Amino acid sequence: MTMLKYFNDNDLVRIYNDTPREWRDALRIAGDNLKEKKYITDEYINEIIKNVETNGAYIVIVPGVVMPHALATGEGVLGTAISFTKFNEPVSFEEGDAEKEGKLFFTLAAKDDKQHLENIQNLMELLMIDGMTEALSDIKTQEDFVEVMNKFESTAT
Repeated sequence: MTMLKYFNDNDLVRIYNDTPREWRDALRIAGDNLKEKKYITDEYINEIIKNVETNGAYIVIVPGVVMPHALATGEGVLGTAISFTKFNEPVSFEEGDAEKEGKLFFTLAAKDDKQHLENIQNLMELLMIDGMTEALSDIKTQEDFVEVMNKFESTAT
């Protein structure tokens, strides 16, 4: 199963037309889906925020793409999952640095280091597909997401 199908089948896609002004709010919103489904607690989201405050915007893995995560052994991880959240406008993690902003948030939670690395590997494979980040950046609705998923599903086989 591809990552896009995984997100869709597990109701782990959220698309927001409003974009939070502050990156901390964006991380909370991006974590809400996993929290609602009992994969993580607020403690995990707070840990992600604290890590960014301490270490900078390391979670912006490429311009436009953010991968919020904390340690697999961290508090507040109840299960293993990845959610996808898309904002309409880029969220800035470092004022004035376009390299450190993103619209696509892939929030990772994993119960152990092995699952954490698998999550990251699967996500990297998804993002390496030609045109994927652009296609996801352009979606406005859940229906658009399904269209992108179907388009890339048919090219993946």
